[in-house]
Amino acid sequence: MASPFSIEEIYPDDGRPLRLPRRQAGNSPQGVAVTLLADYTLRARAALPSAAIVALLAEAGVSTAGARTAISRLARRGVLEGSRQGRRSAYRLSPLAAANLAAGGNWIVTSTATAVPWDGRWTIVAFSLPQERSAQRRALRGQLRWLGYAPLYDGLWISPHDLTPKARAHLAELTPGAVTVFRGRQAALDALGHRAPVDAWDIDVISRHYQAFLRRWAPLLPRVRSGRIDGAAAVRARTEVMDTYRRFPVLDPQLPLELLPKGWPRQRARELFAAVYDGLAAPAERHVRAVVARFADGAQPGIAAHTTADLLTGECAAAPPAP
Repeated sequence: MASPFSIEEIYPDDGRPLRLPRRQAGNSPQGVAVTLLADYTLRARAALPSAAIVALLAEAGVSTAGARTAISRLARRGVLEGSRQGRRSAYRLSPLAAANLAAGGNWIVTSTATAVPWDGRWTIVAFSLPQERSAQRRALRGQLRWLGYAPLYDGLWISPHDLTPKARAHLAELTPGAVTVFRGRQAALDALGHRAPVDAWDIDVISRHYQAFLRRWAPLLPRVRSGRIDGAAAVRARTEVMDTYRRFPVLDPQLPLELLPKGWPRQRARELFAAVYDGLAAPAERHVRAVVARFADGAQPGIAAHTTADLLTGECAAAPPAP
């Protein structure tokens, strides 16, 4: 599972190594740079003048020194590729970074697009790792989080969805001989202290995240639809709404509606996200093009804001490099 953010943003005790930068509290220059390049250059992997990237980051509150440092570090890590455009330096996403970001964007929208029919069965992943293998345990728990699992007990993780053969093979590689997988229905017990499988997720906390998202973005929707948000404000809002919404597939990994309170806000949040993100695509793209034009020699092809439909169908994925 590829994602443009770290699992530690949501569950600080879990983690997995990623090539892409981890978000920090407040503005993370590297994270904002990757988001900007992904949102407007992913399909063609267009190279932008470094001065244009610095200018766009300045509009997001990143200092000139911080922007230049972020670009340099991303290039050293292989997230960006550098080149020359005349006397100017330029950067674009590397093929690996572009592939990760395209897969992550697709995962974000497909994980919240529709309710998946549930057969009433649970997948149980049981594992046992000694204390001295703490790094391996963190990697396994992080991978399980990406797959939509939650801990019912310390070494017993569950999901209402089946484990795909690819995911099963990956878990086996992480912890050879230490994981067992079952799938079955819950047996009803009358004993006191019975814990329902859905209790592995904190439903109240997830609901509060949804409600906070709805409160933040619903008042903005009339201005989005009327075209009153333009320029740098459109770019900033579009980046922020994605940064917030992209956490929901991990917080609420398509939990069956039969197990959730009536009126669960997943669909409302998904529709609001799409309305804001897609509604700001055109003005945000115009602004990015205008900023890049100030520093480029001639037209800059390949700058295009993708929509949630593009993410869903994979249309934003970069074409494979020519042989």
